Amino acid sequence: MEYLGDPWLVAALLGSGVIAGFINTLAGGGGLLILPLLMLSGMGPALANGTMRVAVLIQCVEGVRQFHRHGSVPFKVLPGILIPTLSGALIGAVAASFLPTTILKPVLLTTLVVMAVIMVVRPSTLMPEEGETPKALASTPAAWLGLFLTGAYGGFAQAGVGFLAIAVLAGQLRYDLRRTNALKLAMTASFTILALVVFVWRGQVAWLPGLVVGLGTLLGVRLAVGFAHRVSGGWLKGMLLIMVLVTCSAAFLKG
Repeated sequence: MEYLGDPWLVAALLGSGVIAGFINTLAGGGGLLILPLLMLSGMGPALANGTMRVAVLIQCVEGVRQFHRHGSVPFKVLPGILIPTLSGALIGAVAASFLPTTILKPVLLTTLVVMAVIMVVRPSTLMPEEGETPKALASTPAAWLGLFLTGAYGGFAQAGVGFLAIAVLAGQLRYDLRRTNALKLAMTASFTILALVVFVWRGQVAWLPGLVVGLGTLLGVRLAVGFAHRVSGGWLKGMLLIMVLVTCSAAFLKG
């Protein structure tokens, strides 16, 4: 099997799918684990970037389904959220099929640093209080722009996009972390479909490795959604902060 000749690599891809599915559902950054493993299998950066979208789509669809079972997906607000997100994603996906994904690394790293500082110094700015009423998108122009930029980054690079989505959905629109994560997955599924079409058109998707990782994400997502509905919002905030700091540190060490 092309790119899956080593059984240990298959096991690593499955395992990374489980871990990435868990942390992507509750925070973000799982793509930074999957992408290097796909490249280790012999893929170039563009092919690995496109292949990862297969697993991400599987993960997001399952995540939305699991959150819906718990009544945590505010479907009524999704159409308004998806308009700017998908507009940005189309631009980002087309750009990604021609340009190296590394050019957006400073954007993600800057966002992570800012998020980490805010969460430590003034967490209420980014994380709403329990019971706080979300804002309407129509009355929050900054959130509309944030969704557009999140879509553009997600269409372009995917890895780490969950952090950008959380910054907009929780920080600007003030959704609690359970609904934020549910909306984040629905957003990501939508622009991943768009991006995947572009990558397939460009011949930059290896389906079998993507499906192997996706199989692992199914377990990770189910564990994560169950965890999210068993613990308090404080636990979710703590995990988000940890993942921001871990991803930020990993990006600095790689750079």
